[in-house]
Amino acid sequence: MKSIQSRDNAFYKELAKLSGSARQRSKSGQALLDGAHLLAAYLDCGNRPRHILLNAVAQHDGEIAGLLDRIRDVPVTQLDDKLFAELSELKTPTGILALIDIPVPDFHAAQSQFALLLEDIQDPGNLGSMLRSAAAAGCDAVFLSQACADAWSPRVLRAAMGGHFALSVHEHADLKDIASRFNGATFGATLQARDSLYGHDYTGNVAFVFGNEGAGLSQPLVDSVHHTIVIPMAGKVESLNAAAAAAVCLFEAARQRGWKR
Repeated sequence: MKSIQSRDNAFYKELAKLSGSARQRSKSGQALLDGAHLLAAYLDCGNRPRHILLNAVAQHDGEIAGLLDRIRDVPVTQLDDKLFAELSELKTPTGILALIDIPVPDFHAAQSQFALLLEDIQDPGNLGSMLRSAAAAGCDAVFLSQACADAWSPRVLRAAMGGHFALSVHEHADLKDIASRFNGATFGATLQARDSLYGHDYTGNVAFVFGNEGAGLSQPLVDSVHHTIVIPMAGKVESLNAAAAAAVCLFEAARQRGWKR
């Protein structure tokens, strides 16, 4: 096992750039997974990391040992604890990071049966939660507009809890074009809609479209969907958090579609 003790190490410098820069992640096509849970989810989907990074504590962790047994052919490097902590956003690092290739989606909008389209979702926690809900509800693809938060940032990955690896994730998508090419019904969630979420049939091919946390859906995108819907509420609050609203809609569709665990 190799060891890195200095932040002047060339490999470590590249890792630090990946951890903190969306541009670097996009340029290199790589990202870092932080923690045993994310790595396990990645492996369970048949993927292999490029490199494994450990701190000193990891050598005494049974869960991490089990993961390393599954990927014995993957290079492993132990980092100085301080260097490891600088790559992790967790207050208490779990002890393992994985360098991965960001999956390149080979899935087209016309092939999707259950999709989520997201316009300008800014908060990484919201975006990660929406990806997690999409994966849990059985979506096959998620399309993100140019101004969405970076889907492969550490915060989004952590919030999605492995949801990325059960979905075809398309960044920098032209949502109007995606909506026009989707082979099914598209539903835009907006507070201005008159139709209730619960008044439609979602058993066929369906795509839900959600907008920015503050501004909602842009008018051009509203005009491009087949239906606009609103989630009925008791009236004591004006709206739901974007991630919560997405979960409600996705699982209403999952219920109708007869999804079973």
